[in-house]
Amino acid sequence: MADEHTHDHEHDEHGEHEHGEHDDSHHDEDARRELEEAQADALRRRALAQIRQYPDVALRMKAHDVTEYDEELVALVERMQILMKDAQGVGLAATQLGMLRRVFVFDPDDTGPKAVVNPRLLDASDEQETDEEGCLSLRDVRVPVERPIRVTLEGKDPAGEDVRHELEGLAARVVQHEVDHLDGVLILDRTDAEHRKQALGALRPQPILR
Repeated sequence: MADEHTHDHEHDEHGEHEHGEHDDSHHDEDARRELEEAQADALRRRALAQIRQYPDVALRMKAHDVTEYDEELVALVERMQILMKDAQGVGLAATQLGMLRRVFVFDPDDTGPKAVVNPRLLDASDEQETDEEGCLSLRDVRVPVERPIRVTLEGKDPAGEDVRHELEGLAARVVQHEVDHLDGVLILDRTDAEHRKQALGALRPQPILR
């Protein structure tokens, strides 16, 4: 799942400054910030190039339960966590890498990435909320999706130990989004007809003008 602030860049508007050390420090700070943004954008582009993009068929396939908790699984989780961070996302499912295994990673609150293998969603609240969602496999598309505001998530960690998370708000939304991925379901399927139409129009390949 894409971070809702991924594309929000703050730009300071500067008036005329007196020449001197104060002005130089502003230029240095601006140059440093521009360099950091350029490096982050380059990382994001490289990460997105490794994430399957709509309409890749893998995004519509249902993942299989993980049966072996081995070094290969640990390596997959580590790669997913790195790609999620570099792509500036808050969640990533294995199917988005073309791996049909029921595992996803998420980090909606900067407390550190978590991995859940063979996830199960339980105790979804009756109370629901509609909010915009983006997706690392749908680039810049954002559509409103209604979901329960609280869920309990159970599963295994990459070592095969039981995990349980009681989540609400953004964290609850993120894990529901990622479990959908493991079932071949996209936010395009969860939104209303008008927003789906707009999103599909934005995702349609543009003709090359010669």
